Amino acid sequence: MRIALFQGTPAPLDVPGNLERLQQQAHLAAERGAQLLVCPEMFLSGYNIGLEHAERLAEAADGASAKGVAQIAQAHRLAIAYGYPERGNDGAIYNSVQLIDARGRSLCNYRKTHLFGNLDRSMFSPGADHFPVVELDGWKVGLLICYDIEFPENARRLALGGAELILVPTANMAPYDFVCQVTVRSRAQENQCYLVYANYCGAEGEIQYCGQSSIVGPDGSLLAMAGHEECQLLADLERQRVLQGREAFPYLEDLRKDLH
Repeated sequence: MRIALFQGTPAPLDVPGNLERLQQQAHLAAERGAQLLVCPEMFLSGYNIGLEHAERLAEAADGASAKGVAQIAQAHRLAIAYGYPERGNDGAIYNSVQLIDARGRSLCNYRKTHLFGNLDRSMFSPGADHFPVVELDGWKVGLLICYDIEFPENARRLALGGAELILVPTANMAPYDFVCQVTVRSRAQENQCYLVYANYCGAEGEIQYCGQSSIVGPDGSLLAMAGHEECQLLADLERQRVLQGREAFPYLEDLRKDLH
């Protein structure tokens, strides 16, 4: 599978503009032969937008924006993972990511379970106990969002559920560069799975994003890593590397589940 990752500056409160940016990035990714495009956390609305705007821009998982993304995916025959503010049937607002396949079908909608600081907690409700692993082009794929990946239990749970690839839309900021440089590589290696970490760059209000998005192999190696500028990363994934990794480092098999 060939994966494209978009790292860009946030465009807060501009859903139509972000859909247009998604269209442009999908076109570029498709031209480069990608089968999946991964975008940052809360990509459609911006992340640091406050409760009032989060409530105003929140949509259902099958709302107008989701239909727009589905049309883009179909037009470019490309799966897309994107972040957005979701309004649940319970009326709560969630920080969510949705994976739509190349036929425009929603494969998975995941709500961020571990909220980061007052910024997250002032806008969102935490997601429930729902960590789906779905199939995309023969790959078993799991989803997490930003702070979620900093808890090793979350990635391990997906790996034990069969995930070979974990997608992580994020909005990581200075001074937490360590997460970009070390943590995400550790999560990939300790679970012998690919990991895609799609961050913002630039500033949004008082937040300075640290960029350094990456596509990481199951041995923790960097297949592609961004700096601090806008870019689209590209990498080819091979399932055989997951199988070889889990044979060489049988952590999942040797884990004493009775102790955890």
